[in-house]
Amino acid sequence: MVVNPDAPDEYEYEYESDYRNIPREFLNPRIPEGRGIVKWNAFSTMPEQHERLKEYVQDQNIIEKPELSDDQLNILNDTLIFKMYNDPVIEVRYFVKGFIQIIEGYIHKVDVHEQLLYLYEETGLSKVNLKDIGEIN
Repeated sequence: MVVNPDAPDEYEYEYESDYRNIPREFLNPRIPEGRGIVKWNAFSTMPEQHERLKEYVQDQNIIEKPELSDDQLNILNDTLIFKMYNDPVIEVRYFVKGFIQIIEGYIHKVDVHEQLLYLYEETGLSKVNLKDIGEIN
């Protein structure tokens, strides 16, 4: 069944079933446009609800800290030592408060006593806890 016989072939009913993708001039003019965004304005009267929903969405994305085996820790240690002496540009994936973060920069120093890795980034000097590192590239 063709809805509008005057429409070009690409907008005929057999080809396009989503009316939002069809230009308005090829649609039936007796179909109302609708209220648009006005129908959602009633929900914006409760900003606490929006904040709570955003928190729920964030909480769903939280993961537990990955546990690394001794072999994986040794590989990370060897990779870090190699990068320090041969290629100071480094990309580190580390765990922070339920999320995996990625940081890129140049190795400044490794503080074994404080268990910190200092990196120079574009924004300045950053610290990463060695216990939170999961991957080094």
